[in-house]
Amino acid sequence: MPVPQPAVLVARFLRANNYSNTLAAFLQEANLPSDTGTVSTGDLTIEQVLREKETFDLSVNFEKLGVDDADKGWRMPAPSMPTELATLPAASNILNTSVELLTLSDNQVEPSILCTTADRRLHIVSACDNTLKLQRSLPHVQDSPILSYSVLKNRYILMSSMSGKIVLYDCLSDTVISERRDHSKYAVKITTREQPDGTWVVTAGWDAKVFVYFITNALEHQPQLQAPVAALTLSTNPEAIMFLEHPETARPLLLLTRRDSTFLHYYALPTLGTNVNAPVPLQMLGKQNLAPASNAWVAFTPSSISLCPTDASLLAVATSAVPHMKLIMVRLLVPPANEAEAGSEGSIGASVSEPANDGGLITLTQATQARAALATQERELAAILVQCSTMASQTAYSTPALAWRPDGSGVWVNSDDGVVRGVEASTGKVIASLKGHEPASKVRCVWAGSVGRLGETGEEWMLSGGFDQRLIIWRVPPAEAGPS
Repeated sequence: MPVPQPAVLVARFLRANNYSNTLAAFLQEANLPSDTGTVSTGDLTIEQVLREKETFDLSVNFEKLGVDDADKGWRMPAPSMPTELATLPAASNILNTSVELLTLSDNQVEPSILCTTADRRLHIVSACDNTLKLQRSLPHVQDSPILSYSVLKNRYILMSSMSGKIVLYDCLSDTVISERRDHSKYAVKITTREQPDGTWVVTAGWDAKVFVYFITNALEHQPQLQAPVAALTLSTNPEAIMFLEHPETARPLLLLTRRDSTFLHYYALPTLGTNVNAPVPLQMLGKQNLAPASNAWVAFTPSSISLCPTDASLLAVATSAVPHMKLIMVRLLVPPANEAEAGSEGSIGASVSEPANDGGLITLTQATQARAALATQERELAAILVQCSTMASQTAYSTPALAWRPDGSGVWVNSDDGVVRGVEASTGKVIASLKGHEPASKVRCVWAGSVGRLGETGEEWMLSGGFDQRLIIWRVPPAEAGPS
């Protein structure tokens, strides 16, 4: 309906309210026809304009109010006070670091800083006191630099290395109790999920393979790495892996990203209990596009992923975009558990052909396929909550990394310029820039979490390690000192 001229609205108001003399004078002065202002069904009136203006003002006030901003914004205080770890035995590039609860002696579970370096060592440093005492430095647990690790039952450490070797180390006995070499090179990621009957272990290597193991719980002997129960060969190298819990069945799923693909790939874990001579193939449930509106063949690679600690449906994704890292906050669109695609590459929500009773195929029309593709694209677009540039410099050879703050208010991201940046999760704004590493040096890894003994609330820490051979512990400044 076209919007009438203001004079027509005034004439309608005067005629509707029986202002006859005023209406006649107005029509004469405005040079309007004598029937101007006659109101028909559906015509716009001044009263409707005023009501719409009131509604608009009310909505604007709600937008400006932002009643939830205090809960969604970057929480203060945040770690900003650096302490360089000076107790490592030798200077070497830092590859990975975190704080874990470990049992290094009988019945004592203490927080410890784990750190792997380019000289093939695994360092264990006490996080219980300010001295940061070096407890162990293990030079021979692996035959090459350790790229990734995961802690089991506060006692065992699974480690993957550049040679492809997987090692299971017992902290209590200080020995390697099991090892395997299924990858031919560069086992870049290892992740675990503990269950009542055992532990799932997944490794990803730059031989374009993913292996799934299951370590059975047994009280009479130590855990052992057995042959993989499932395997997956990809067309490009995997970049990130993690476990998810299916929202419908609570069964664990595997989430995977790979190079030159903008998708999150969802896989179902195999059913245990059948003895097979070879690992079974992983079954794909579906995939979710992180760039559904992109026309480019490859826009970026999701290089690092992490679940929000306060919202299990929110995923942070650090991408390989150059010259600056792009960060994506996305809602997970977990596919139904019964819709396995057996390794196909179809997106979530896309329809597939099914065999008919006569042995033929039910062929979807082009219009139906187009509508299904559009619906999938709209779901994937709606799932992307934040998409921003972190201004963290990187190249095509960089290894993006991120870590959530324990309260879920933001993430820390690494860079190739020596700066660790804090990004607000709700807006994508860069709130903090921590400069403790050598300028223009590569920050290889970041970790964030609450550090304290078992059962304690703990203190918020952030760790960053880089190729300037520095491992820096970032703490919250004392209240009297204020932020630095």
